[in-house]
Amino acid sequence: MAGHPDGSGACQVGIYLPQLGLTYDELLARARRCEDLGYRSLWLFDHLYPPGLPDVPSFEAWTLATALLVQTSRLRVGHLVLCNGFRHPALLAKMATSLDVVSGGRLELGIGSGSYQPEHGQAGMTWSSLGERTERLAESLEILTRAFAGDRVSFAGRHYQVEDLPMRPRPAQSPRPPITVGGVSERFTLPVVARYADVWNVPTYALGDLDRRIAALGAACEKVGRDPAEIALSLEAVVALAPDDRTLPEVRALAERRFGAPGFGLAEGGLVGTPDRVLDRLRALQELGFTRFALFTHDRAADASLGLLAEQVLSRL
Repeated sequence: MAGHPDGSGACQVGIYLPQLGLTYDELLARARRCEDLGYRSLWLFDHLYPPGLPDVPSFEAWTLATALLVQTSRLRVGHLVLCNGFRHPALLAKMATSLDVVSGGRLELGIGSGSYQPEHGQAGMTWSSLGERTERLAESLEILTRAFAGDRVSFAGRHYQVEDLPMRPRPAQSPRPPITVGGVSERFTLPVVARYADVWNVPTYALGDLDRRIAALGAACEKVGRDPAEIALSLEAVVALAPDDRTLPEVRALAERRFGAPGFGLAEGGLVGTPDRVLDRLRALQELGFTRFALFTHDRAADASLGLLAEQVLSRL
């Protein structure tokens, strides 16, 4: 794909590591290991607490991303995805430009409409229908794109109003940090992707029937007069990589225990097996047009799996 802000159509592989139940030192060690092994990016989640696991410790998403970017030098860091309802878009624009400059242009900006109602209610934050949340997301993206493009931003919408707000400094990346929007709703999400996103991310729960989903994005782009080739295709999936056939049953069993629920798309993703099998599947996904991958490992980015994936699979892509 061509036309997205970082100018690269080459295959880009990152690690998705939701920050639950890990100490900061453990997260930093994994981030530095990803950097040393040549992974392009590390991705976090954005929740006030892990959904369904309220007693498991987790770090706030933007604070953690800032810390990891400061303590690495090449790794890109982003979120799949920031919850739009947590931060006013004018403030988020200022946060994003600041962190992009501080990190030397290594911020990935993923954002969505919000997905977990209980945390909103417990924190006294607004929760509404998917339609209204999508409207809010679209207005936020309009503000963000205007803020990244100019010295001042004004916007009068149904949900947000910004008037002649100064926006300095400019982002380090030109023209802006890549904006990722995830989701597959043809009625709500894809029109927003078509209008605003530089990267479209297909989440784990939507890995089936990828041809149809890509066609639906193309149709949404046609409605707004945008070339779909301007949007990079990203896929979020679980990878369960075994060094050989002998160890595969153990690896598969752990993956099914941790990621066997339908929402993780373990079977649909098809990334369970030895290096040759996983490599073949990634190449097939590339043939469909996917150039970005955000991969959970079955063992939560343990050192051995990160090394095996980098050395036996990524090096051959």
